[in-house]
Amino acid sequence: MSIIELGESIPALTPHASSVSLPTWEDNISYEKGQDRVMSKLTTGYPRFFIHKIIAAFAEDIIKRYGSSDQQAMLFPSTRTANRCLQFIRVRSTSTTADQARVIDLVLDHSQTTSQTLAKLSPTISAVLFAKELFPVAKQYWQHSGDGVSSRRAEFCHALLQDGILVDRKVLEASSNQYQKASKGPRRYQKASIDKTTLKTNKPDSVIENFYVPSSNAVSESKESSQFLEERFGRNLDVSFVENAKSAIRRRISGSLMGEIDLAAAPSPKVTSNMRGVSGLSEDDVYLYPCGMNAIFNTHRTLLKTRGQLKSISFGFPYVDTLKILEKFGPGCQFYGNGSTKDLDDLEIRLKAGEKFLAIFCEFPGNPMLKCPDLKRIRELADIFDFAVVVDETIGNFINVHVLPYADVVVSSLTKIFSGECNVMGGSAILNPRGRYYEALRKTAKIEFEDNYWAEDVIFMERNSRHFVKRIGQINANAEVICDVLQSHPLVKEVYYPKNNASNSCYEACRTPNGGYGGLLSFTFHTTAQAIAFHDRLETAKGPSLGTNFTLTSPYVLLAHFLELDWAAQFGVPADLIRISVGLEDGEDLKARFAVALKAAEGAS
Repeated sequence: MSIIELGESIPALTPHASSVSLPTWEDNISYEKGQDRVMSKLTTGYPRFFIHKIIAAFAEDIIKRYGSSDQQAMLFPSTRTANRCLQFIRVRSTSTTADQARVIDLVLDHSQTTSQTLAKLSPTISAVLFAKELFPVAKQYWQHSGDGVSSRRAEFCHALLQDGILVDRKVLEASSNQYQKASKGPRRYQKASIDKTTLKTNKPDSVIENFYVPSSNAVSESKESSQFLEERFGRNLDVSFVENAKSAIRRRISGSLMGEIDLAAAPSPKVTSNMRGVSGLSEDDVYLYPCGMNAIFNTHRTLLKTRGQLKSISFGFPYVDTLKILEKFGPGCQFYGNGSTKDLDDLEIRLKAGEKFLAIFCEFPGNPMLKCPDLKRIRELADIFDFAVVVDETIGNFINVHVLPYADVVVSSLTKIFSGECNVMGGSAILNPRGRYYEALRKTAKIEFEDNYWAEDVIFMERNSRHFVKRIGQINANAEVICDVLQSHPLVKEVYYPKNNASNSCYEACRTPNGGYGGLLSFTFHTTAQAIAFHDRLETAKGPSLGTNFTLTSPYVLLAHFLELDWAAQFGVPADLIRISVGLEDGEDLKARFAVALKAAEGAS
C-alpha cells in the first residue's frame, strides 16, 4: 500500500472523507502546533475538528451577503442548534461583542421552485454571525456538540443560496406579508407587479431578493430532478428512499435487520428484537444523529431535561469531547479517569454519603487504552442510588458485546465500524425499553429530539452499513493476528487489547457467544525513538478516526491530548502510544507490513 500524501483525504480523492493523512510522527506534532508546513497542505480533516472547506466557503458567502468584514459565521442545520451555539458564545465569552452575535435562518423560497424533491427535503441552514475574535469560542461549541452542518448539507444548500432559492426567513416573511396586504380586495385592485418586481429591504445587512412566480424554465432542471448520485455504488438514489433508509439503519442498530433491503419497497411491519440482550427493543427506541458526539451531547441534554440539573460522572479515561460536554454543559462532572475498582469504591462512598448524580458516562471498551468498566457493579449502584447509565459502545459494537442490559442509554458513532467507509458521519442513541427512565426519556425526546440527519448522509450510511456484520468478523480476526505479532516482539513494551487487558473479565461478562474483541488496539515501545521509527515506516493509512475498512494508524495521544500530555499520563495514558484500527486487508499481508515496520524500530534501538 502506498502512503497517502500529507494533507490528502483518507480515503484518497474522497470529497467528504472523515480523516486526513498525517503520515509521519512529526506531521502530527506540526499539525498540533498549527505549523504552516502541515496546515497549508490540509485538503480536509476530521469533521468536528476541521471545518470542511465546503462549509467554510458557504460561511464566507453568507458573511458577504448578510454580515460584515469583521465577522465570521458558523453553520448549523436548524434554528434550535444555532441558538444553542449563540447561547454558548454569550455565556462562555467575556468579550463585549458577544451580545452582538446573531442568528440568520435560511429557508426554502417555495415561490422560486416547483421541485417536489426540494419540498420534501425542506433544506435549511441557520448561521450564527459573530465577531472574528469570538471564533475560538464558537469552535468549541462546534467541536464538543457535533451540532454543526455536514459538508454534504453545506454543499447542497450553498448551491440553493447561489441560485436564490435559499433565502433569509425574515426577508421572506416580510415579502409574504406585503403580498398578502396587496392581495386584499378585488383582483382588479391588486398590484400586478407584486410577483415580478424586486422587493428591497431597508436593512443594510440583508440581501436583496427577487420574489416572483417562476416560469417553467425558471429553475434549473438539475434542481427539478434532484437526485443523489451515490458515489461508490454507481446508481441514482431518489430522495424518496430516505425515510426507508433511516428505518433500515435503525433496524440494523436495534438488531432486527442484518442484511440488505430494497429501499424502493414498502417497509415491512415494525418488529421487536432481543438481539441486544433486551427484549422488546424496536427501531422506535433508536434515535439517529449527524455524528456520534452529537448523540452523546443530546443524550446528556435529554437527561438534564428529564432528571434535572445534576452533576454527571465520567468513568474511565474518555474520548476528549465526552468529558468536555459533561464539564461545560450543565452543573459539572465527577471524573474518574482510571475507571478502576478503587474508583468505584470511592463513588460508592460518595453515594452512601448522599451525593446525587445525573448519570454515569463510560466507554466499553475505552479509547485508547481498551479498558472495560465493571458494568455489572455500575448497574447495581445505579439501581440502588438512582442515576442513569450511558454506555458508548462504538469500539466494542453490539456484534461483539451486549451492553444494553446494563445501560439506560447506549450511544455509538456510526461514522466508525458501522459505516467503515470513512466517507460519512452519523451517530445513534438507544433507549433501553426495560430501563427505569425509559418512559420519562421518551416523553422528553418527543419534545426535544430534532432530526437533523441530512438526507444524502443517510443514504450513504445505509449503503455502507449493509454488510457490517461480516466486516466486523473479519476485522476481529485480523486484530487478533496483529495483537499476537506485537505481543511476541521484544521491543514492544505493552499491548492494550480487550482480550489481554486486566479488565478482560468485564469484557467477557458482556461478550456475545460469537463475539470477538474488536478491531482497535494500542501499544507502546520501550523508547519513543522506536515508536517513531515504527510509525513512520508502517505502510498503512495514517490519520485520525477508527473503525475503517482499511487499517488506520495514529499516535492518538499526541493528536487528542497534545496540550495536556502530563494530565493524560497521570491516568496511565502515555504520550508515545500508537493506536491501530485494524481493517479488512489480507491477514498475511498485514503481518508482513508490521514485520517491516518492527524491523525499522529495531534499527532505532
